[in-house]
Amino acid sequence: MLCLPRVRGKVMGVVRHVVCAMSGGVDSSVAALLLKKRGYHVTGVFMKNWDSLDERGVCTSERDCDDAYKVCRVLDMPFHQVSYVKEYWHEVFSNLLGEYQKGRTPNPDIICNKHIKFKHFYQYAVSSLGADAMATGHYARTSLEDEEVFQQTHTPAPRPLFRDRLEIRNPVRLYQGADRLKDQTFFLSQISQDALRQTIFPLAGLTKDFVKKIAAEAGFHHVLKKKESMGICFIGERHFEDFILEYLEPKPGHFVSIEDGKIMGKHKGWFTFTLGQRARIGGQKDPWFVVDKDITTGEIFVGPTTNHPALLRDTVQTNRFHWITEEPPAELIRTQMMDCHFRFLHQMPLCPCTVTLNLDGSVWITAKRPLRALTPGQFAVLYKGDECLGSGKIVRLGPSEHTLQKRHLQLSKNSKNSEQSSESDS
Repeated sequence: MLCLPRVRGKVMGVVRHVVCAMSGGVDSSVAALLLKKRGYHVTGVFMKNWDSLDERGVCTSERDCDDAYKVCRVLDMPFHQVSYVKEYWHEVFSNLLGEYQKGRTPNPDIICNKHIKFKHFYQYAVSSLGADAMATGHYARTSLEDEEVFQQTHTPAPRPLFRDRLEIRNPVRLYQGADRLKDQTFFLSQISQDALRQTIFPLAGLTKDFVKKIAAEAGFHHVLKKKESMGICFIGERHFEDFILEYLEPKPGHFVSIEDGKIMGKHKGWFTFTLGQRARIGGQKDPWFVVDKDITTGEIFVGPTTNHPALLRDTVQTNRFHWITEEPPAELIRTQMMDCHFRFLHQMPLCPCTVTLNLDGSVWITAKRPLRALTPGQFAVLYKGDECLGSGKIVRLGPSEHTLQKRHLQLSKNSKNSEQSSESDS
């Protein structure tokens, strides 16, 4: 029998009410089980965010909902289903399409957490269901103990660029979960301080393997058998190009070699490719990789190697940065510069960097070494030790190694010509 920590869910005779987001997967199922073991009154809620009836793609929302209901029935928990299809379309999916049209590569999971799970669902849990707190199955933790979460109250605060330091409550901080391989703070890096204050992460101190053992002992075999969802639900089993062309008009253009400007082939739209992706070009036997895009001409620039210098950069600028604690770290405010770590893909190793704060709230991030395929539209997520500081959307790239090499060669050439000219004049 696995020994699980028990925390009292009753204070002064009052049973705390926690609303748990249920996805029909093993993580949220075990999260609900742990909350029950702690003595809380738990309500399970399944969110439907995409209307699969309108799509040919394989989206398993009905089966997932049924799996979540079965877990709630086993745990003797109330179960609700709520639809955010409309909100998801307007606040997540429309944003995604707009980003692709701008030549960027968005991250819908981060946007979904920001607008759906930790805004609409959070408000539903607290306001409509009267919850004292909400919970999810994310692998992450905060600076609050459970009982401190219940002591939080929702107090809307003014939102200037940076709040007066005297107005700031002790902010709740977001930390990486115990299982660093499964840590999901990357996807939580845009959520609000208010929602974080009233959120419990029951899996904070657990590993994925231990969570599976708990699920097996609880008899949750129907969720253990399921494949872990790795892709985006609304795409399903379809090829991305086929999916995106259902929503965006084709914009045919050319693949162009970054090295000599030669036209290599044709594509159906710059939004069907992202930086670093292999470009399957008809008639080309050797692999070519997307290194840049020009949405004004419709050209996609390609290079002949996966680590071509045109894919390597060390500097990006974000839009206005979202700080989990609502304002930048004191060190960054004081000196406008700070050393920390960042990543722009979920499972990439954390990379040492220097952050520079701009007057408009955006930041420049300079990595200690060039990184492959830094991509506009992705989120640069900052970390200081175990703490996730927040994130900003990448909106501008620094020069690539290829560009810097070309500049260096041009400067050398100009210098040589200048010397030769001086010699001939003398």
